[in-house]
Amino acid sequence: MTDTPAPVRAPRPGEAAWRRFGDVRSLLMGPQLLLLQVAHPVVGAGVLEHSEFRKHPWRRLWRTLVSLSTVVYGGQETAVAEATRVRGEHTTIKGVDEDGRRYHALHPEAYHWVHATLVKGPVDAHRLFGPGLERAELDAYYTGLREVGRVWGLAEHHLPPDWESFLRYYDAMVHDRLEHNRAVDDVVWVLAHPASPSTRIPRALWEPVGTLLSRPVLLVTVGSLPPVLRERFGLHWGPRQERSLRRLAAAVRAASALTPPPLRRAHTRALAAVGRRQQNGNR
Repeated sequence: MTDTPAPVRAPRPGEAAWRRFGDVRSLLMGPQLLLLQVAHPVVGAGVLEHSEFRKHPWRRLWRTLVSLSTVVYGGQETAVAEATRVRGEHTTIKGVDEDGRRYHALHPEAYHWVHATLVKGPVDAHRLFGPGLERAELDAYYTGLREVGRVWGLAEHHLPPDWESFLRYYDAMVHDRLEHNRAVDDVVWVLAHPASPSTRIPRALWEPVGTLLSRPVLLVTVGSLPPVLRERFGLHWGPRQERSLRRLAAAVRAASALTPPPLRRAHTRALAAVGRRQQNGNR
């Protein structure tokens, strides 16, 4: 007789995953997470051949934020429906990459890696831009995000049972599986040359703004990468960049300390509401 898997369970208001995942400081890690994701050969190939990220980065960012907020903050029924939709969208993302390797977006290793980056990113954000998570909170957060993985359709045996096991898995992926590919270079280029969010903004007006925005984005993205990946991707990092990142992190910490926690995640409820409206519109 086999044990029946427990029903999947989306985060609930007040739980650690609900409080910590959508903190606005986590948004600062978004570009780093994308870079980590496309460094996986399956994800990188899928993005190169099936995504318009380089052409429409803002559209991709918006859709990603809505989807993530819907799963984590939309409630059980809405979260399951969104996860089902995402998996359905990825069924056709498959092919053969530039090195002749077959890939499929729903390959368990690749799908799990994307989830893993989303687990780790907010933890790194709280550590870099805040006091970090205490151990009990970290364990509760991981338990909640592990359940989010099950909502997304990951099998129980693909999910490390605890935080220590997760870190061992994560480090092994970073050292042994991630690669420097064309998708990595594309993401770095887009971050260094951000496209205008609207065609109504004249190029001459946007370019200096885009250049100004790219500096802190690249600083956080490159500085928060594991050093082994900075070297693998050919991204320079030295004492000057480290000092700049520390100054930026201190400024973010000071601003966060003055912002009530509910306000730091207010955007997540608005984005989840957008996700619910989209689901209702498709019924």
